[in-house]
Amino acid sequence: MKIFSAEQLAEADKVTTEKNDISSLDLMERAGTQIFNWLHQRMQGAQVPVHIFCGIGNNGGDGLVVGRKLKEQGYQVKMYVANFTDKRSKCFLINYDRYKEISKDWPVLMTSEEDFPAINPNDIVIDAIFGIGLNRAPEGWLKPLIQHINKTNAFTLAIDIPSGLYANQPLDDTETVVHANHTLTFQAPKLSFFLPETGNFVRYFEVLDIGLDRQYLQETEPLAQLIGRNEAPQFYKQREKFSYKNSYGHSLIVAGSYGKIGAAILSAKAAFRIGAGLVSVYVPKCGYEIVQTALPEAMVETDSGDEYITNISTELEPTVIGVGMGMGTRDETISALQEFFNATKSPLVIDADALNCIAKSETLQKAIPPKSILTPHPGELKRLVGEWKDDYDKLEKAKAFSKKHDVVVLIKGSHTITVYGDKLYINTTGNPGMATAGSGDVLTGVITGMVSQGYDPLLAAVFGVYLHGSAGNIAAQENGFEALMAGDIVEKIGQAYLDLFSKDDADGKDQK
Repeated sequence: MKIFSAEQLAEADKVTTEKNDISSLDLMERAGTQIFNWLHQRMQGAQVPVHIFCGIGNNGGDGLVVGRKLKEQGYQVKMYVANFTDKRSKCFLINYDRYKEISKDWPVLMTSEEDFPAINPNDIVIDAIFGIGLNRAPEGWLKPLIQHINKTNAFTLAIDIPSGLYANQPLDDTETVVHANHTLTFQAPKLSFFLPETGNFVRYFEVLDIGLDRQYLQETEPLAQLIGRNEAPQFYKQREKFSYKNSYGHSLIVAGSYGKIGAAILSAKAAFRIGAGLVSVYVPKCGYEIVQTALPEAMVETDSGDEYITNISTELEPTVIGVGMGMGTRDETISALQEFFNATKSPLVIDADALNCIAKSETLQKAIPPKSILTPHPGELKRLVGEWKDDYDKLEKAKAFSKKHDVVVLIKGSHTITVYGDKLYINTTGNPGMATAGSGDVLTGVITGMVSQGYDPLLAAVFGVYLHGSAGNIAAQENGFEALMAGDIVEKIGQAYLDLFSKDDADGKDQK
């Protein structure tokens, strides 16, 4: 699913009205009707007080359509208009008059805090104050209005986007955003729904197709691509009947140090579970017996160092190499990585301490092989790209790093984002239980195993992140968030594959 900017969606509205013989007013009626249908299906005539707060632009016009249709069906509706300026959209004014035609209970024109209504926690609030056209934080008494709505504890439904939240730019003031329980967004989700600083304002959302021009949507390059249950199955490569283990590549995991051999084991197990034909593990000598015992399927090679890696020397010619998990950042290890990066001809998946080594050495950073996949957690990312002002600045810094080194960069989080140049792929699987030690080691093994099977680096990252999150969701369904361990994710990778083509949706809606 594509994610468009506010400007692109405004253009889509314009193209739709011009090409499809439909007016902006008709498009608003269509959008408002979709919201009404969603509500009516769930309320089934229940006489719960519904408070609809409208702005004076097109988002407010949508709210007026919803209010009119609810009123016509006999619901208890109270309309409020945030009358903060004399500038009103044409479609708003028409729908304002239409509402007055069907009800003697005209909308309350609010002009100050004195007009704020009392709202009970069991009531329903519909937020239609500001849409995606907002370009600055609400001011004056509008800020207290939004805070008043947030304090009611009533179920709050946002139309298109919670008021005060921008579609694709950082917030000016977190106290001027409606805390929506649910958001019904038009045509496509917004980038702000998936970023840590803004996503908490959108607890749940659904996308309503309001019929914007298909050609425009298909041909326009989006801000990002959302990877969910509908998109993931198309990435899958079915195995050939007459294949054998070498058909699916040889993954080499270079990882571990004294006390951290488990990181190598988790990664190697994940590479096997995701489908690598062969997996070898390169560890310091202290890890030899541990790996041989814990993972008999793997081949093991050891470094000359007893407790940490000092010289990555192997005669193997692996298909792909996953490197960095638990290996430490000693000077000898950095030197070993430098020689290794210069010599290797295999694609790399670089994680954990290998990333920290890169951050400490400009020479090592310059030696990163092109098309490598980097999988940093937030702290490691900050050491790589520098401090950022906000989530959007973080995206720009990750893009710049990706372009400079021609690498794929993951921005891990609730919605992990895969970055390659200007392209962003936002994942929808995963859960808070995966915030546990070793989860990242598993992800590196998963992506390494995907490259081993012949997936190109970008697709391996995007699909690997999806399957990793899906396996975590399946594990959480059995164990709960708190009891989830990294090894549980490995054990559910097979079910994550099966889930791609099952009727049940382990992902839930494409949101968290």
